[in-house]
Amino acid sequence: SKSLKNFCMIWIMVCIALCVILPSQLLLRNQDQRTVIERSNNSLDMIEMSGFICGYISCVFYLGSRFPQLYKNFQRRSTEGTSYLLFALAMMGNCTYGLSLVLKMPATESFRTLYFLHHLPWLIGSFGVLFLDIFVS
Repeated sequence: SKSLKNFCMIWIMVCIALCVILPSQLLLRNQDQRTVIERSNNSLDMIEMSGFICGYISCVFYLGSRFPQLYKNFQRRSTEGTSYLLFALAMMGNCTYGLSLVLKMPATESFRTLYFLHHLPWLIGSFGVLFLDIFVS
């Protein structure tokens, strides 16, 4: 459809822009490390903010990837043609990835909140897709 074609074109342009912007930011960051700039530990620089944005975009697409299969299964009232091995391996991968993030959490309470917030998009993505995969299976 035309709207899907437009969406894909916009997505390609966003990816190209990120592929240009992020490496240039890394180069600028390396140059800035030569001159010491003090900043607050709570503030986010351009690279970290770009990482969060990419993480949340990834989370939305990752979660959205399961809805077409759920909708198709619901319409057909069947799971015929679904690769159960794919979903079983995806479930195991998402479970172990999410657990690795949780188990790496710092021991001190003060760092836990910051760690959790920094890894929130990936936690939502892995455990959210695991939850949706349960419905698919």
